[in-house]
Amino acid sequence: MSIKVKILGSNSAAPAHKRNQTSQLLTIEGHLYLMDCGEGTQLQLKRYRVPIQRINNIFISHLHGDHYLGIMGLLSTMHLMGRKKPLNLYGPPGLSEIITLQLKYSETVFNYQVNFHPVDTKANKLIHEDDFIRVYTIPLNHRIPCAGFLFAEKPKKRRIIKDKIPEGFSVKNIIKLKNGEDIYDGDGNIIYHHTQMTLPPKRVYKYAFCSDTKYDESIIPIIQDADMLYHETTFMEEHEDRAANTYHSTTKQAATIAKKANVGMLLMGHFSIRYKELEPLKYEAQSIFPNSHLAIEGEDFILDDIS
Repeated sequence: MSIKVKILGSNSAAPAHKRNQTSQLLTIEGHLYLMDCGEGTQLQLKRYRVPIQRINNIFISHLHGDHYLGIMGLLSTMHLMGRKKPLNLYGPPGLSEIITLQLKYSETVFNYQVNFHPVDTKANKLIHEDDFIRVYTIPLNHRIPCAGFLFAEKPKKRRIIKDKIPEGFSVKNIIKLKNGEDIYDGDGNIIYHHTQMTLPPKRVYKYAFCSDTKYDESIIPIIQDADMLYHETTFMEEHEDRAANTYHSTTKQAATIAKKANVGMLLMGHFSIRYKELEPLKYEAQSIFPNSHLAIEGEDFILDDIS
């Protein structure tokens, strides 16, 4: 598996119709990344049997409650469960103050270090990098400072063909082959060609998470050709004026962004509580961008090179 997005919450403003508030879990090569943390997120993580201590990076898009009110409970549970590993928390500058204030008045000191990384919501910047991915901010057009996140996989190594590796072959030589290097003998002659001993690397993917924003084409160059795009769709097209006034998007607006950015798949979420049934939202988006899907809680959306 390459990239998997699990929907933990897909509602806006308040829980309703058995839908929780915004949160998603991204799994890349077995590593977990949490995007937004609406109220009840830790209950959803428990419901879907996610090992929360394996979450080492949390990304908060903005400071409206339906996107971050679950963070304090989750951090506290990690503490109560004996977490020792540091945790990286990315979000608008005020988030650190909010957490610090709650810890102050509850007289709590966590067992682990929370490394807070303030996010510049007005710039497209690299904010996180590890062995597998780079994460960039996506400036969004919302009523308060808000940033989406672009998760871009790093180039992968070539894949060893196990049947072609001789007995006793050194780990050092295996690493060379995976890096696309040939193996030479003492006289400088090639004895193993990497193209004969390995398969090409699996393709890399990009996932764009755009939480709350009104229609704004300035994000298109950043999310261009993403394999999967999550874009809020709070309203149907009949409430376009309401969407504009509240700095949110409609189904057709999100689909138009997806089409113009040439993304592979559109996930829609952040649904208004006025909608009990969501199928009409999907059909409306599909009239513009056929590969549009509802971000239904508990569902997994997977990008994988099975070749």
